[in-house]
Amino acid sequence: MVVSTYIGIYYNVVICIAFYYFFSSMTHVLPWAYCNNPWNTPDCAGVLDASNLTNGSQPAALSGNLSHLFNYTLHRTSPSEEYWRLYVLKLSDDIGNFGEVRLPLLGCLGVSWVVVFLCLIRGVKSSGKVVYFTATFPYVVLTILFVRGVTLEGAFTGIMYYLTPQWDKILEAKVWGDAASQIFYSLGCAWGGLITMASYNKFHNNCYRDSVIISITNCATSVYAGFVIFSILGFMANHLGVDVSRVADHGPGLAFVAYPEALTLLPISPLWSLLFFFMLILLGLGTQFCLLETLVTAIVDEVGDEWILQKKTYVTLGVAVAGFLLGIPLTSQAGIYWLLLMDNYAASFSLVVISCIMCVSIMYIYGHRNYFQDIQMMLGFPPPLFFQICWRFVSPAIIFFILIFTVIQYRPITYNHYQYPGWAVAIGFLMALSSVICIPLYALFQLCRTDGDTLLQRLKNATKPSRDWGPALLEHRTGRYAPATAPSPEDGFEVQPLHPDKAQIPIVGSNGSSRLQDSRI
Repeated sequence: MVVSTYIGIYYNVVICIAFYYFFSSMTHVLPWAYCNNPWNTPDCAGVLDASNLTNGSQPAALSGNLSHLFNYTLHRTSPSEEYWRLYVLKLSDDIGNFGEVRLPLLGCLGVSWVVVFLCLIRGVKSSGKVVYFTATFPYVVLTILFVRGVTLEGAFTGIMYYLTPQWDKILEAKVWGDAASQIFYSLGCAWGGLITMASYNKFHNNCYRDSVIISITNCATSVYAGFVIFSILGFMANHLGVDVSRVADHGPGLAFVAYPEALTLLPISPLWSLLFFFMLILLGLGTQFCLLETLVTAIVDEVGDEWILQKKTYVTLGVAVAGFLLGIPLTSQAGIYWLLLMDNYAASFSLVVISCIMCVSIMYIYGHRNYFQDIQMMLGFPPPLFFQICWRFVSPAIIFFILIFTVIQYRPITYNHYQYPGWAVAIGFLMALSSVICIPLYALFQLCRTDGDTLLQRLKNATKPSRDWGPALLEHRTGRYAPATAPSPEDGFEVQPLHPDKAQIPIVGSNGSSRLQDSRI
């Protein structure tokens, strides 16, 4: 919940910036195409301005043009970068200098939270239908951009740069850490979202098939999107006569600086810009739905009273309002500094730690044999040997080594040429620890309340499943979970759910299946 809270706060700010660029693209000429705007500096040199200079027909201005081109090549500040830094963000000089709240971004943040709330107003019943669109339409946009990108001059150069490995980077821990963070982000590992959404499935749902399909589709989509991005960047590099590495960027710079600038070179550039940012909005909303539903479901299930089950819409509204209020500082002039701080510390390092502890706890404390039997009871067959080996040995080892090397090769966060102060880095570490610390704190709490004469006895009792552990519905309690004496109608007993205090309110899942509120494992 802590991790999902952090991500939900700043992730919607990224969506709101995409909304801002989407609305700004509704014009004949993109506002970041030229350097003739009030916010531009003398160092600004746009790719379209350079084209006008080189295609000009006045010999008298040749010397001035050459000096401009020399400055353009060696000390170039693109109009898209200045639009991003000086107009959209009005970036301050320090993370502690919040300046003013950017009202256009604040308005777009409100729009994004309203959209998220309306799509989740009826829980997974409404979001399940919306996700069919938000998850499939980006493929249409990607295909359109891919076909347009590969037909451009220089696209092959960009694609080859994308596909050519840089073997010297393989020994850098940051590369492996970034790769782990990317997989955790795209697959949703250790967020709680997978557990939340899976709880709406039928008990015997084939989660093995689903996990294989999702993993392959996810990674294939990432590779496919790389072709879309680097074909356009290759075209831009060819237009400028520079290497692709000079125009490629990472983080917000790729989505809001490099790629938008490349789009200005295309005919009918506002159309391509609208498609691109609409795709970003849909991708972001799909993630935000899962984050918000995770928080709402956790709150509702933890309270578990009938009144909160009936008022789940108000819980969703409360979480959305709280997320909007907590996101306001990120729309200030120092907001991008805080956004990147949360992204680097609150939702990257902690995910690796949580996932490593999760693997060790399930495999070696709960027991791999118990876990494999549980899966076999739900699927009807045991998990394949490959997964058993990965869960027990490979995954924990890889995650652990990534964690160790990340700590050894740790470098303080920077944004462009800005070095974060020590107090800001300390806040980042506190955010990272705030989620991880929940695990040992609750372990100590459980240890203190567990019966036992000695500490060792308490530890043994605390690491055993509770007596009512098992499938939530009695009809699914088979094998080692079967009751010792099954009640019969002749005995005058009535079969009751494990948690009679919870109202059995049917909820339609995203796959159309009805699920009772108390039917989780």
